[in-house]
Amino acid sequence: MAPRPRELSPERSARDLFGSEMRRYREAAGMSLESLATVVRYAKSSLARFETAETMIPEDLPERLDEVFGTGGIFMKLYALARKEIHPDQYQRRMDLEARAHVIQEYAGQLVPGIVQTEPYARALFEIHNPKATREEIDELVTARTGRQRLLIADPAPDFSAILDEAVLLRSYGGPTVMRAQLARLLDLTLTPTSMIQVLPFAHGGHALANGSLTLLTLEKGTQVAYEESISTGTLLEEKTLVRAKQRAYDLLRASALSPKDSAAFIRAVMEALPS
Repeated sequence: MAPRPRELSPERSARDLFGSEMRRYREAAGMSLESLATVVRYAKSSLARFETAETMIPEDLPERLDEVFGTGGIFMKLYALARKEIHPDQYQRRMDLEARAHVIQEYAGQLVPGIVQTEPYARALFEIHNPKATREEIDELVTARTGRQRLLIADPAPDFSAILDEAVLLRSYGGPTVMRAQLARLLDLTLTPTSMIQVLPFAHGGHALANGSLTLLTLEKGTQVAYEESISTGTLLEEKTLVRAKQRAYDLLRASALSPKDSAAFIRAVMEALPS
């Protein structure tokens, strides 16, 4: 007995509507995912994810669907809407994608990336961000934050790299003891078989990523997504052109950052300068 297809929510977003219409036209044409996969030259598993809005629609698929179903540009119009919208539940989706990523690349301009924060550092951040939060609320946030770090010791672990602005190292959260432990954590990850951390000194000057933070995730078959974050907002980017631009900006920054060896020396110097 074949499993029941997952229920769709076309009212949720343009991407969900695209997937819902894709399934509706496919079923009206009496086509299975396998038969549609043969025609549009996409894997059945990929088409299933497009229908359920789990994956961003590739730019060449809408035109192929309009040709197959004779829909006169309906899918092209839906795609034009989907590519511009902010996906609902995008932070949760970012977490889901991070858990599946083979490569994780981070740029941080102000704070240590969450995936490598120590528990005391994360706690200090949350307490400053919301001084009215209860201890239980802070505990829950810290547990969720530090739980992500299991990804870096998984088997196999993803390749992790981070570019940290000098401000990340110099801006103290939680006091010298907390910062010393956090810097030691970064030092341990500066260069390992699966991790690399580089420091971008103030002397480099301005750059394209200076106004926030960036995470680049590489998934199976080389699919890439990006997540940009500013003070109070985050945006998940899945369109190839936009992600390529962010990857280019990251690559240029990496070329200007200190080497892992020099970055380790820089972090040690900051640790030594902390008051005892």
